[in-house]
Amino acid sequence: MQTVAILFARKDSVYKTLPGCDVWDIERDARNWQGGSPLVAHPPCRAWGRLAHMAKPRPDEKDLARFAVAMIRQYGGVLEHPSASRLWQDQQLGTIGAPDAFGGWTLPIHQHWFGHLAEKSTLLYIVGCSPADMPAIPMKLGKAEYVVASSLHRKGSTRRTRPEIPDSAREHTPIELAKWLCEVARRCSTVEA
Repeated sequence: MQTVAILFARKDSVYKTLPGCDVWDIERDARNWQGGSPLVAHPPCRAWGRLAHMAKPRPDEKDLARFAVAMIRQYGGVLEHPSASRLWQDQQLGTIGAPDAFGGWTLPIHQHWFGHLAEKSTLLYIVGCSPADMPAIPMKLGKAEYVVASSLHRKGSTRRTRPEIPDSAREHTPIELAKWLCEVARRCSTVEA
C-alpha cells in the first residue's frame, strides 16, 4: 500500500487509525514535510471561509493553505476546504469543469454522503487524477440529520427544521471520507511543479 501524507490533520484525527497514512498534525507541523508521496490536505479554513471577517486566525494560517496547494501541485493529491472558500480565487485553482494550469480540478461533495452528521458542503481540489480515474462516490439522497450553525443564520432563514450539529463533531472527518480521500490520493500520480 502506497503511503499517503496527511497534512494539517487534527490531533485526534481519524487518519491516525488508518494504515498507510503519514499524519502531520499541529505538533508535527506539516510545513516540515519533505514531500515524496501523494497527499491529503486539510489546511485551516477559518481565514478563507464565509465567516472569515469574524475569524481570529493566527498570522500564518492563510499561508498554510497556500503551502498545501503548492505541495499538491508538486506531488499530487487532494485538498479539502468548505464550499465557500476564497482559496480557489486566491490560488487560481481549477474550477468545476475548468482545470487550472497544473491540471488541478475541483469536485464538490457533501460530507454527509460519507457519514458526517451535517450536509457540510465541501470543495476538493485534485491534482494528478482525472475525473475518470476517481473511486466511486457514495451518494445519499435526502437531508442530513443535522445542520451547521452558520447555515441557520443565512439571510432569509427564519426557522430551524433540524438540530444544530455539536461543535465537537463539526470539524471531524468521517472515517469513510478519510478512506476515500486516501484512495483518491493514491490514484494521483506525482506531479512535477
